[in-house]
Amino acid sequence: MRASNLYAPTLRNTPAEAEIVSHQLMYRAGLMRKSAGGMYNFLPLGWRTIRKIEQIIREEMDAAGGQEIMMPILQPSELWEESGRWAAYGAEMMRMKDRHGREFCMGPTHEEMITALVRDEVRSYKQLPLMLYQIQDKFRDERRPRFGLMRSREFIMKDLYSFDKDVEGMNESYQKMYDAYSRIFTRCGLEFRPVEADNGAIGGGHSHEFTVLAEAGESSIACCTKCEYAASDEKAELKAIVAEKEEMLPLEKVATPGTNTIEKLAEFLQVPTAKTIKAIAYQTDKGELVLAFVRGDHEVNEVKLINLLEDAQELTMAEDEAITAAGGCPGFMSPIGIKEGIKVIVDHTVMHMYNAVTGANEVDVHYKNVTPERDFNKEAITVADIRMVAEGDACPKCGAPLTMSRGIEAGQVFTLGTKYSEAMEATFLDEAGKEQPLVMGCYGIGVGRTMAAAIEQHNDADGIIWPRAIAPFEVVVAVVNAKKDDQLAYGEEIYAELKEDGIDALLDDRKERAGVKFKDCDLIGYPLRVTIGPKAVEEGTIELKIRKTGEVITCQREEYLEKVKAILKTL
Repeated sequence: MRASNLYAPTLRNTPAEAEIVSHQLMYRAGLMRKSAGGMYNFLPLGWRTIRKIEQIIREEMDAAGGQEIMMPILQPSELWEESGRWAAYGAEMMRMKDRHGREFCMGPTHEEMITALVRDEVRSYKQLPLMLYQIQDKFRDERRPRFGLMRSREFIMKDLYSFDKDVEGMNESYQKMYDAYSRIFTRCGLEFRPVEADNGAIGGGHSHEFTVLAEAGESSIACCTKCEYAASDEKAELKAIVAEKEEMLPLEKVATPGTNTIEKLAEFLQVPTAKTIKAIAYQTDKGELVLAFVRGDHEVNEVKLINLLEDAQELTMAEDEAITAAGGCPGFMSPIGIKEGIKVIVDHTVMHMYNAVTGANEVDVHYKNVTPERDFNKEAITVADIRMVAEGDACPKCGAPLTMSRGIEAGQVFTLGTKYSEAMEATFLDEAGKEQPLVMGCYGIGVGRTMAAAIEQHNDADGIIWPRAIAPFEVVVAVVNAKKDDQLAYGEEIYAELKEDGIDALLDDRKERAGVKFKDCDLIGYPLRVTIGPKAVEEGTIELKIRKTGEVITCQREEYLEKVKAILKTL
């Protein structure tokens, strides 16, 4: 490819809407352009990187026993109704009707479609195990698309589904995919961490997110400072913090005017926030009121909370009227005095507090000397781990402190079990001739998000620094002055030699100033630049610049090719 023919419109200024580095650099380096909110056109350089990531994925999926297929993006509502997710999936699903009034969705995921496909063909255990995958566009109507490819409405995903005859087989398939994902992200040149994760709307059993470590990431992960434990903040298990035992003082009501926040309350009573109990009131998408209670210096983990509730998919802040009708008082709530039948969930740490402060369900009034084990009606509450992990919390495995990091979820692996096969009657005959439900797993990688994650990890003030494996071109041959026929001819020869040797090279033959070319090379992030100037023509001296380190190496014509190959092996 010649740069004079390449459609790569670079920008010197950053578009105002681009908030994070990857979004900014994908615009500036001419990798993509916006078509609508959360939807993008990939330009040639961006698409080359996408295709290289896809190729790595294909190689590893095929090596692990996967077989590539392609399913329709448009999915009939009937399949989703069989699984029970048509009504439950929520507003992210893009729905539509055809000219006959039949309902469809633009696939946000393909569990229903693949289950229907396999149930119509697989009859015997002899056809198992089976792993099928595709690389295809997905659609989710994000409430707030942002950060470029990090949270978009249309995105490219690799999704593989495994089918086994039993749980043991499913776990083997899961491990194959876990190992394949580790190889994929390693080959893409990424620093990542597999972490225990929540299954979310997919459902099923256990799950791991493959999180690329980056400050711009929306995911927060907890990692043990001693053992190998790592989990997303949504999933991280927390043991109850047991307060030092105190003499239990008598429960007492106190006037606390204007103290409708934990901070105001702690200041007014001159107590630490860790001696207060915080109340958060929610309503589910089914309209049920849920009251959650955590220690005053802790935060509610809404994912954990939803997982405790049957049929709830979303939580919103409760209306004051709903709280009052339940016997509560906004800003001054506690489980004491709440009407029967209201869902009250108390974090297990709260139950180990002594002489704490909580609301009295009256305006400007609190209880002090609350010992929940004594004062809460344990038959009317649910006690569970519902708090968000924080820096320094104890590891649930070894007890060492946890540390928090930011990351980008680039892939996730799930065990589904028989969640979909039972609902959709996808069965096979086992060795005894008995009908059994297929045991499934689901494994996804965000292709565009992987590209964005790579940029977030690999950049500097001048632009992108691509890992060689996913760079749009491995080498750029930059002719200093393409108006000079001898320099251009020399560059043509070098370019041809690199291509003949199997190196993915670009010839920058544009009749631009050298400074413009060099800035574009750094902005786009080609791993290695081969510079052809007057010294190359006159003396046979070729200059090599490594983008990652900025190191410049000079060599002679007869040795440059071996040096190029040696350098590329290190990138």
